[in-house]
Amino acid sequence: MPAGYIRCMTVLLILAVAACGAPAPEQAPARDQRDQETVVEPASAPNKLVVYQVMARLFGNTETRNRPWGTLEENGVGRLADINDAALAGIAELGTTHVWYTGIPRHAVIRDYSDYGISLDDPDVVKGRAGSPFAIRDYFDVHPDLAKDPAERIEAFRQLVERTQAHGMGVIIDLVPNHVARNYRSLAAPEGVQGFGVNDDDSVAWARDNSFYYIPGECFELPDWPDDYQPLGGEAHPLADGRFEECPARWTGDSGAVVQPGFNDWFETVRLNLGVTPEGEHAFDEVPAELAGADAAAHYAFWQGRDVPASWQTFRGVVDFWLDLGVDGFRYDMAQMVPVAFWSYLNSHIRNRHPDAVLIAEFYEPDRYRDYLHSGLMDYLYDKVEFYDATRAVMSGQGSTDELVAIHDRQADIEHHLLRFLENHDEQRIASPEFAGDARFGKPGMLATAAMGTSPVMLYFGQEVGEPAAEDAGFGRASRTSIFDYIGVPAHQRWMNDGAFDGGGLSDEERELRAFYTRLLHFVASQPALVGRYADLHRANRTYTEHYDDKLLAWLRWSDEQRLVLVANFRDRAYPPLTLELPAAEISALGLDDGRYVLHERIDEQIEAELLVEDGVGRIDLNLAPLAALILEIQP
Repeated sequence: MPAGYIRCMTVLLILAVAACGAPAPEQAPARDQRDQETVVEPASAPNKLVVYQVMARLFGNTETRNRPWGTLEENGVGRLADINDAALAGIAELGTTHVWYTGIPRHAVIRDYSDYGISLDDPDVVKGRAGSPFAIRDYFDVHPDLAKDPAERIEAFRQLVERTQAHGMGVIIDLVPNHVARNYRSLAAPEGVQGFGVNDDDSVAWARDNSFYYIPGECFELPDWPDDYQPLGGEAHPLADGRFEECPARWTGDSGAVVQPGFNDWFETVRLNLGVTPEGEHAFDEVPAELAGADAAAHYAFWQGRDVPASWQTFRGVVDFWLDLGVDGFRYDMAQMVPVAFWSYLNSHIRNRHPDAVLIAEFYEPDRYRDYLHSGLMDYLYDKVEFYDATRAVMSGQGSTDELVAIHDRQADIEHHLLRFLENHDEQRIASPEFAGDARFGKPGMLATAAMGTSPVMLYFGQEVGEPAAEDAGFGRASRTSIFDYIGVPAHQRWMNDGAFDGGGLSDEERELRAFYTRLLHFVASQPALVGRYADLHRANRTYTEHYDDKLLAWLRWSDEQRLVLVANFRDRAYPPLTLELPAAEISALGLDDGRYVLHERIDEQIEAELLVEDGVGRIDLNLAPLAALILEIQP
């Protein structure tokens, strides 16, 4: 959703480790008490996914003018054809398994495409000049900005899908079941699919098979604009007249039954009716308790022959349209605002057509995670509220790595199904002053994000070269790369190097940062230990190891073929020499005898280290550089 809104397939079974650690006590417990660590034994897990998010409108743009509120001609735009084989090879180099292309379905935009049968959009209900990719105007169309020839936009997307898959990566696009643009209208819904709003009775507030909620007898009113805001930055436009005709008014996407939404609301959208009454009652069958945790085939069988709201049937037609174009999955916007039963219905249908489809939900309510996984058939949910927020706090110097360990423990039964990330289109860039102010802080943060669990990891384009999002694009402010306007992304453009996609314009620091992300993500996507067992080293070392504090994080990952010790230093300074301890329980689980073992560092190969095992306890002497992110592989 628009930046600023963050308020609101087998389950991996892992046993929790000991209770949360504390700073070192005055007197350490006896050695036998130190050996009672619990080793985490997972069930078998698939390979780790690496998702690379591309804002399709921005990715291939080489124009560097970046005028606030600039037009497409002034500030440029990226086309689907710009994401060519060279670009895709660079994305695949990062270990990417799936590319999430954001902004593919046609959304509201301040550009005249009337020659292609597309009616004009009103700037009063469009955020920015390029428009929000989450205010969709037509689910059965590709956005015309993205094609060199807008008449061939659907074919341009089909070709992008084929190119992406030829590079060994799946294609994910957005689906937004909670809301659409205020002026939604499909040009050509497929035969047999009812378009949203086509048969609505707008004389009533709600009917089960209406697409929208209405406020009979009242007309929509635009928000009161802040003093420093005018649509299009104040540029004259025939439709920027302070009026938008919508009678009766429809519910706004987030604030609901209000005639005049606020400026910070999703005023450019209207809420879709998925069979929930204004009072919150459900006019559809619920998912039976016995289906929680059942496979997609059982859910699919349950829904056959059942009477469901008309909007559900339309969304079934939507996913069929995109599956026919070759997509391999969907990222669901604000999935928590949509009933679980709808997801059971829709996701089981997708699974019936594409058994390996990847289904990712934007989600911010941890107490509901399991319901949407087990009954809603989601593969992965955003791990924003817990792991991202806690990692960001540590990276910003405000939090403790103790919390990362505690989160990992309490998510143990579902951690494989929680998508982890440090950036996306909603979040501030690591290098922005509002976050860490320095892209290098992404190194330890990304090590924990990518390698602590077996969960998928996501990278946002430009993150790997330290993009700070410092430009004023128009709508909204810097610190997030704008999703509302035409803009160039400078650090990413230096990697693009005028379409060569060879990094030729990068600075030495940017080149080194991309090399780090390349080594890290390619490693975590390909190595067996990263979907293997886990054990915490943090609590024991917080208690017993001198200099080890809550800005360090250490853990083990291993499989039958591979043993890894991982260490992250979240401070921008070197630590005094310390001796990291591997307790006896972990040494036993690793199958190591007393002796010396060479440690090969897999991210920075110039580091040399050794593991000494004596009396069944392991020790590693470390000199940790500032912002170190180490993966030490124990050699046989």
